[in-house]
Amino acid sequence: MMAAKKEGVTYEEIVRAVRAGNYAPVYYLMGEESYYIDKVSEYIVDSALKEEERDFNLTVCYGADVTADEVINAAKRFPMMAERQVVLVREAQNLQGKERLSYYLEHPQPTTVLVLCHKHGVLDRRKKLAADIQKKGVLFESKKLYDSQLPGFVQSYLRRKGVAMEPGAVMMVCECVGNDLSRLSGELDKLLLALPEGEKRIRAAFVESHVGISKDFNNFELVAALVAKDVLKVNRIVKYFNDNPKNFSLQLTLSVVFGFFSNLMVAYYAPQRTEEGIADWVELPRWQVARNIIPAMRNYSGVKVLQIIEKLRETDAKSKGLGNVSTSPGELLKELAYFILH
Repeated sequence: MMAAKKEGVTYEEIVRAVRAGNYAPVYYLMGEESYYIDKVSEYIVDSALKEEERDFNLTVCYGADVTADEVINAAKRFPMMAERQVVLVREAQNLQGKERLSYYLEHPQPTTVLVLCHKHGVLDRRKKLAADIQKKGVLFESKKLYDSQLPGFVQSYLRRKGVAMEPGAVMMVCECVGNDLSRLSGELDKLLLALPEGEKRIRAAFVESHVGISKDFNNFELVAALVAKDVLKVNRIVKYFNDNPKNFSLQLTLSVVFGFFSNLMVAYYAPQRTEEGIADWVELPRWQVARNIIPAMRNYSGVKVLQIIEKLRETDAKSKGLGNVSTSPGELLKELAYFILH
């Protein structure tokens, strides 16, 4: 059996333990990011049971359709012609009376692996059940990744597949798809399937042609143009967005621009204003600091950046209808770009 884990257990730690054959009697997988909840539960099922064992030893139920007592009764059963059984509870956030699981955890069935998947929320850590799960099994919280963590996720995901992606292409994918890891991994899988046989590096042009990103008119290029204060290029991109509303999400653009200027604001407080010092302080790749952050520090004062961040918040509010009833998303972006550049 797998030893009890602290609440800060990671996805990688769970996978390593399961791969070694060390199973906990219970896994409570919870959080806002469904990707890791799905991945962990799938990995446990795939590792714990052979294909031919699943007909009799895999029980899948949904929290809204069963009671906690029914889950406990299923968990207390013995496996049939197998070393163990798996009881998988999806949508465990809807399971009524789940606190009764504490009684089961006093003497869990050693041949059962009980997996509960609680998405879009967390178990109240102040309650006895959370403490009992941590004591006897694994309490795992899957948190949303920050935008700054997405490039690392993309690179790690592709590295496991034996493929690299050039930095510019990584940023394009992250900015286009956002931090929905299920969708992001799906887009990466599509790129891998389309990659020519023998090719081990994904370039920006390949991403443009397969993810539907314009080479010259995207959020990545907009930020670069704002950094350089290239008025002509900024206006061309804004016009393109305005003329192609199906290819333009103001919310996504605001998120990308806000993320950049927020990082820029943090960079002003770096103890060391070197490329390496700023990269460590802001927690960004050095190439990104060299390409955008340091040039922007030359073109924008700290006071101006504070004003830009305030303007971004104002634009976001207007885009959601607060104090605005008629201005289109394209016009809002045009006003914002003018403010940033002047």
